[in-house]
Parts: sequence; C-alpha cells; structure tokens
Amino acid sequence: MSAIRLLVLGSVRQHGRAHGYQVRNDLEYWGAHEWSNAKPGSIYHALKQMAKQGLLIAHEVAPSTAGGPPRVEYEITEEGSTEFFALLRESLTGWDQKMDSLSAGLGFMVELERAEVVALLRERIAQMEGWRSSVTEYYDPERGPAQFGHIGEIMHLWLSSADFGKEWTLDLIRRIEEGAYTFAGEGEPFRGVLLEGEENPYATGVPHKGDAE
Repeated sequence: MSAIRLLVLGSVRQHGRAHGYQVRNDLEYWGAHEWSNAKPGSIYHALKQMAKQGLLIAHEVAPSTAGGPPRVEYEITEEGSTEFFALLRESLTGWDQKMDSLSAGLGFMVELERAEVVALLRERIAQMEGWRSSVTEYYDPERGPAQFGHIGEIMHLWLSSADFGKEWTLDLIRRIEEGAYTFAGEGEPFRGVLLEGEENPYATGVPHKGDAE
C-alpha cells in the first residue's frame, strides 16, 4: 500500500481544508520525512494526483504574490474518505507492510473505534502466525540457521522479526484495551496538526518552490 497517500489524505482530512505547505509541515512535524517517502516533491505530486482521481477537491483561493501559480487548498471528498479508511485498515492489519505504512496507520488509528483497532491488530497477529507456520514447515528454529548454511540467517531474521512483531502488537493491544488514547466516538482525539502560521520545530529549511500550491 502507499503510505504517502494515507499520510496526505489523513492530513487534509484533519485540517478540513489545507494547502500543500500545511500538509508538508504536518508530515515533517510527525517526522514522516525520516521514516517514509514523504518528501516535498512526493507530497505535492500526491495532492495533484489525488485531486485528478477525485479523492481531493482543489480550490484556488488566492493569487500568488510571487508571480507563480495561485494558492490551492485541498479538501477531501467522500471517495477520498473511503480511500483513507481503507488504507488505514490495511496498514494496521497487514503484518508484512513496510514500516512506513504501519507508522502512518498508527498515526491515524484513533480515527477508528477502539474495538475495531483491537480487532484489526488481532488480525495482524493471525496473519503473522500463519506466515510463521508456513516457514517452520521447512525451517526448524530449534536447529538454528546453520541447517541451511549462511543462507539460514535470512530465515532466522524472518522468524525473529515475526516474533518481535507479535510481541509488540500484543503490547499495543494491551495498552489500548486498558484505556490508552481517545478513539473515535469517545471524545475529541489528539491530532498532531499545526495551525496556520504555527511554527514547525522540525522544519527542514526554507519553503519549497511548490509551497504556493
């Protein structure tokens, strides 16, 4: 799945309407430029592409003061919201997702109800256990990686990652079931978005040439 699509749709959705620089600011504030492909160019490209696809509406709200294109604000559509929630559920369920997809899903999980998040994470564990069982049909963890020479280290890495992933997911489920965080239907959840004009302490530098968009 595309982490950048989930991140951009989620940021626009949380603002209601947002221009490209606001979305970029949010994702840098979350550190997404470090753990995903949420670089300035990919953010603006995603905004334009999803507007063409009907997932976002582009509103020209003000002429550029620098002689460039007019400033554009984006608003999520009904189809965009459907796509957002589909990507969010996929990111929490699929244990073999890349780290950027899981990280993006964790950032928006409070947009779902608590019970559904727990169910999605339990499905994640079930998929993980099923995959692990398929590997151990031919790889014996008790004999260790040497049974396949140095190539066995690859399977050892796979199983170790799956075991850690299961432990981490169970720990997250425990915290959620014990009442951590505010989920949909429980009140106003925490949203780490920056307000218009609010300084971003993690900004990477001067505004990008596409910031008018």
